[in-house]
Amino acid sequence: MPNRVAVLSDIHGVLPALEAVLAEPDVSAADRIVLTGDITAGPQPTQVLDLLTSLGDRVIWISGNADRELLEYRRGQRDTIPDPIAPWAAAQLREDHLDLLSSLPRSLSLSVNSLGKVLFCHATPRDDEEVVLVDSRLDRWKEVFNGLDTDIRTVVCGHTHMPFVRIAHGRLVINPGSVGMPYGRAGAHWALLGPGVELRTTHFDVQAAATQLSQESSYPDITEWADYFLHARATDADALAAFAPRDGRDHRP
Repeated sequence: MPNRVAVLSDIHGVLPALEAVLAEPDVSAADRIVLTGDITAGPQPTQVLDLLTSLGDRVIWISGNADRELLEYRRGQRDTIPDPIAPWAAAQLREDHLDLLSSLPRSLSLSVNSLGKVLFCHATPRDDEEVVLVDSRLDRWKEVFNGLDTDIRTVVCGHTHMPFVRIAHGRLVINPGSVGMPYGRAGAHWALLGPGVELRTTHFDVQAAATQLSQESSYPDITEWADYFLHARATDADALAAFAPRDGRDHRP
């Protein structure tokens, strides 16, 4: 049972943000690093995957919807991807990257010191693109928790790029936020588990990182992409306005 687990979600192929988080002493010292999906869909997909695979068995991988979409696109199982950068990112991946993505689970459980059995997933335990938010109604949480083992008392998810911790039906729910595409506040967001829960932000030179991406990524719109996402131009209000209708709140009885 690991004592300390660092959770990194929604890296989205941003190497400078990932490097900044991995340099954190508490990440370096963690027993495990859990990736809760959307690892590759961004401006430096191959570099991010190569760095993470070099860390060996310390890293526990989970697929996100964006990882699945890149794989499906490259395997000819879909013709388009909604995210404009995703088809470009998919084209960069080598066959060994595709094999890795195809092997990733949608969720997994791990016992963590003082937290017991923790379920890690991308969006919800049952789906990789469902939306749940810090203010989602309890009936919604009941839906997404349906079928979970009763001994799972903590659920860690990502997908919405906004960090939060809350209780829902007696379970602790943690979203670490996004390493590479933060909404609401700039910085690389992640979480540290065991024995408690800490939401962390790693601050790094965002402008230098944006310049680095513009120089090193061949994505045609990289300058605009880096400026928008690294500086967190999307506010928390913008993100909530976009996501809130998708958690079912407009269709409740």
